[in-house]
Amino acid sequence: MKLGYIDYLNCYPFYFHMFEKEPLEDVSIVYGYPGALNKMMVAGDLDMSPISSATCADIADRVVVLPDFCLSSVGYVGSVILAGKVPIEELDKKCIGLSSASHTSVVLLKMLLKNYYQIEPEYVSTGPRLDLMNVDAALIIGNDAMVNVRKPAPYRYDIGDLWLRKTGFPVVFAVFAVRESVLDKYESTIKAVIRSYHNSIKCLDSEREQVILKAQEKYPDIIYDIHSYYELLGFEFTEELKGALEFYHTAAAELGLIRRVEKLRYYE
Repeated sequence: MKLGYIDYLNCYPFYFHMFEKEPLEDVSIVYGYPGALNKMMVAGDLDMSPISSATCADIADRVVVLPDFCLSSVGYVGSVILAGKVPIEELDKKCIGLSSASHTSVVLLKMLLKNYYQIEPEYVSTGPRLDLMNVDAALIIGNDAMVNVRKPAPYRYDIGDLWLRKTGFPVVFAVFAVRESVLDKYESTIKAVIRSYHNSIKCLDSEREQVILKAQEKYPDIIYDIHSYYELLGFEFTEELKGALEFYHTAAAELGLIRRVEKLRYYE
């Protein structure tokens, strides 16, 4: 079975157990940016993977979602940043670079600017790293938002924080999905992955320093305090977060940014 892994610090806590303690048989782990894994899930090239919440809506008729896990934040998260040359209020008609690495964050930013700042900029696709040479602002996410840059942008906005301030909701950046067509074929393997995820999150509580040490070894370029970062993130998919995701999906669909989804189907 092909299992996706978001190659970012935020996803590592789910994979610590299978990486460091008990590798899973019959599981081939595919590393990639969220955007790459999204495309592979859409194309049917992955069987199971964390995927962007926005992409989940677009393929909701083809996947089931694990009910226990997600990547979320309540407010400030530190790894989804709009960096700009000018204040956010001055970005109307300006050029904003959108990282191709994420779908959820791109949709978040577009909703924030349209609905809450009444701003309609020109959007262009950019690489994952910060580069303001040809744009007025840029969206950067994941590890790329937490590394040293030679010329820090004069204005930085945390998208998770802005979303909470404007809507009152936390952000569910990613969920974990399985293609419906492989549920029977890989039933035992899917259950093994779910057990491994549960064990990994337990390790984050019981062996926190070891998890952080291994995360530092895996991602040595990160300048952010990993302990603090993992305090900001949410890994359990609570009922509150499921409600927040419904709000996000509804608001995004109203602007035509994603497919409308009536209700996600959860793995039983």
